Amino acid sequence: MASKYIASVDIGGTKILGAILNTEEGIVYRYKRPSVANAGDQAFIMDLADFINQLMEDSGVGEDNIAGITLGVPGSVDIENGIIGMAPNLGLVNFPIADELKRRTHHEVFIENDVNIAALGIHNFGVAQGRKNVLVVFVGTGIGGGMIIDGKLYRGASSMAGEIGHMHIRTNGPLCGCGKHGCFEAVASRTAIVRDITTLIKKGKSSVLKEKLDQGKPIKSKAISSAIEGGDKVAKKVMSHACEVIGTTVASINNLMNFEMVVFGGGVLEANENYMLPKIKKSFLQHSLPDAAKVVDVVGTRLRDDAPLYGGIPLIKEYLGIDL
Repeated sequence: MASKYIASVDIGGTKILGAILNTEEGIVYRYKRPSVANAGDQAFIMDLADFINQLMEDSGVGEDNIAGITLGVPGSVDIENGIIGMAPNLGLVNFPIADELKRRTHHEVFIENDVNIAALGIHNFGVAQGRKNVLVVFVGTGIGGGMIIDGKLYRGASSMAGEIGHMHIRTNGPLCGCGKHGCFEAVASRTAIVRDITTLIKKGKSSVLKEKLDQGKPIKSKAISSAIEGGDKVAKKVMSHACEVIGTTVASINNLMNFEMVVFGGGVLEANENYMLPKIKKSFLQHSLPDAAKVVDVVGTRLRDDAPLYGGIPLIKEYLGIDL
C-alpha cells in the first residue's frame, strides 16, 4: 500500500508555508510564497487554493495519497465547522474557509489556530515531547499562544483559549488589528516593533533601517536582526522594550497556570533569538513568583517554521483517526 501524507499549510501574515509530510518520512516537499492579505475573501481563497494545489502537484506524491489538508490560521477559529472567526492580520471575519477550500481542492480540510497547531507539533515532535503542561508563544506579525494542559491541547469552551495576543496590557495603548487598544500584540509583536522603530526614525533618530523607509520597503525580521547585530541603537532600544513586555506578560500567565515549559517561536523571535530570548528570560524571572518560575524551562522551539506543519499530523489523527 502506498504511503499516506498530509498537506499541511501555515498561513502567516506575510507568507504561506506548506509541506507534504508524514511521521515516517517527515517533510518530503515544502513550498513557500508571499501571502495575499487584506485583498478580500475571494482573492484570498483563490490564492490559497492555488497554493495548495500547486503544493500537492509539485510534491509528486499523488493526490490519492493525500489523507487531508490542515491549516494553521492566525486568528480565532470554529474548528468543528471550519470557519475563521476573526483573523485581523488577514482581514478575514466569519469566513467558511474549510468548505471553500474543499470545493477547490477536493480534499477534506481541517483548521486550527496557527499557534495551537504549532503547539501540537512541538508537543508531538519537538522540544516539548514528554511534557504535560506547556505554553507555546509565537511572536511574529502578531502574538499567539497555545497551551498543552495535562498532555492535551487546551482549546477552551469556544476554541478561543490561547489568544494571549489580545490580552489587554496597556490602558490607552496602541490600536490593535482586532479593533481594541492596548492588546499584547499591539505593544510587542513585529508589527509593533516596526511601528515603534519607524516612529523614532521619523523623529530624527539615526538608524540603518532608515534606508528601508526611504525606499518604501518593509522592515522585516532579518533586517531588524542585522541592525541589532550591527549595534543599531534604535533597533536595540525598541527590541529590548518588546522583550521586557513579553517576559512580563508571560510571567503573569505562568503565575496563573504554572507550566513546566514555555516555548518561544515565531518569525521575529526566531530571526533574533540570540538577542531576544535572554532578555525575555530575564524579564520573565523578574516578574514571576519564585516557586512558579523555578520549575519552568524557557526555550526556543527548535522546529521553528516546521512546528505548525508537523502539528497537522496529530490534528488529522484527532479528526480522522489516521496514524500517518
